[in-house]
Amino acid sequence: MEHEVFVPVPPDRLRASLADPAQVARAVPGLQRDAGAEQPVAGRLRIRVGGHTITYRGELRVSPRDDDAFTVEGDATEARGTGTVTLALTLRVTEADGGSTLHVHGTATADGRITELEPDTVDSTTRRLLTRFAENLGAAEPAAPEAPEDPEASDEPEPEPEQEQEQEKRTSVFEAEVPPPALDPLAEDDFTDSPEPPAEAAHARRTMIGRSAEEVDHAPPRGRYAPVPAPQTVVPTETLRWAAPAAALVVASAIVVTRALRRRR
Repeated sequence: MEHEVFVPVPPDRLRASLADPAQVARAVPGLQRDAGAEQPVAGRLRIRVGGHTITYRGELRVSPRDDDAFTVEGDATEARGTGTVTLALTLRVTEADGGSTLHVHGTATADGRITELEPDTVDSTTRRLLTRFAENLGAAEPAAPEAPEDPEASDEPEPEPEQEQEQEKRTSVFEAEVPPPALDPLAEDDFTDSPEPPAEAAHARRTMIGRSAEEVDHAPPRGRYAPVPAPQTVVPTETLRWAAPAAALVVASAIVVTRALRRRR
């Protein structure tokens, strides 16, 4: 088999794409590459020949030669069947007007389902596959060259004196001093208005020290902030207890006096 494809890219760029297994794998139409496989290119290839679809699973190896050509070797097996395909190709890149020409020479042997199809249909499908492969190689972005490592450049520059001073000023929050709590008996009082605390504040401080936080939270305020008791509108219980017998005594005395006056008349 012989086939030629024009690719509108310089020859050096096309040769660089052929030398990169990753770009070769991406350029093969319908190839589902196996994860982690770098060399050889391995995976599943699904092709459509006429009205039939055949899926192959195999490997593809691309090796450069001394004469700027590339050798392609591959073998695959049908995913659903026992048919096999083996190919050996030689790819050569030459310069052309406005780009390059990829020349393909080689042989391929197959058995299984593909041998049951028309030879002309198989040949046209193969040439279409090679054309799309060459076009995909030309459209691939060239790999960026890796910059050489410079051991001297990897060393970090020494910080300037000003930067060192700024780093010393930046202290972690865990290194900052924690002020004493407000209810700490050992904390120093700081009243800016007068050297001695007011009497109400000192009394409140003495009453809060030694008591639990729950008692302090629920303790009623004292001093000027103490709540004013509501006026009592109900008569005390002690007064009602003595008023009832006194009223009964007065009523009984009135009845006795009234009967005595009637008898005298």
